[in-house]
Parts: sequence; C-alpha cells; structure tokens
Amino acid sequence: MEPRREEAVRRRMSGYNCAQAVLCTYADQCGLSEEDLYRISEGLGGGLGCCDGTCGALNAAVMLAGLKYSSGDPERLTRGTTMGIASAMTKKFREQAGALRCRDLKGIDTGKVLCSCPDCVRIACDLAETYLYKEED
Repeated sequence: MEPRREEAVRRRMSGYNCAQAVLCTYADQCGLSEEDLYRISEGLGGGLGCCDGTCGALNAAVMLAGLKYSSGDPERLTRGTTMGIASAMTKKFREQAGALRCRDLKGIDTGKVLCSCPDCVRIACDLAETYLYKEED
C-alpha cells in the first residue's frame, strides 16, 4: 500500500477536521463509504467536539483499528486485539507528537505548539499503515 499521509493532509487543509482527514483517506480499507466515515467522525474535530481532548487524528486511527479487527459480534470477542493495537498506537502517537490532547498539541496553555494538525494527521496515518495496513495486506 502506498503511504496515504499526504492525501490525508490535503484533506485536512481543504476543510476536513483531523479525524475526517484520516478516516476518509482509508475508506477503501474499511468497508464504509467516505460519506459515512466523514459523518461519523465530524464530532471529533478540535479534540472531541472542540473541547481540546484527545487528538481527532489519533481517534480516527483507533477507529480504523476497530473497523479492521472487531468481529462486530458480542459472541465473538475481539476486544483484546483491538484494544492492544489501540494502546500501542496511542503510546507511539504520544512519543512522536509529544502529547495526546489537542489542547497540549496546539500549545493553548503554554504557547508552544508540540505538533501541528498536519503533522498529527501524518503520524496517525503512519500508525494506521504500520499497525493495520502493512505491505503484505
């Protein structure tokens, strides 16, 4: 699979929020339409409803993990796999971006930007490709 990070950044810069940019870039990988993914992730902008919570790009990468690994069946629990991948992606995101919360990443309290929105989108796409969509898929 060709890296999609710059496609996702183009989306982000053209009006998608960070979550929408990441999630919609992988529409062909997760069995939902781009329109549905756009709508599902609309409230995740600005760190979950513009409340400066967890970065929307990271939230989207974790959603992709669920879309890939969840059975969608409460009788066949796949939660352990999905949560393990989500945890690993979250730890890597924090290492690379410097924080998890949009507020901290944007430096709202400190005036020091730790990671720009385009770079958060790039990191989230890199994580999706590393953990979910490896070359052999």
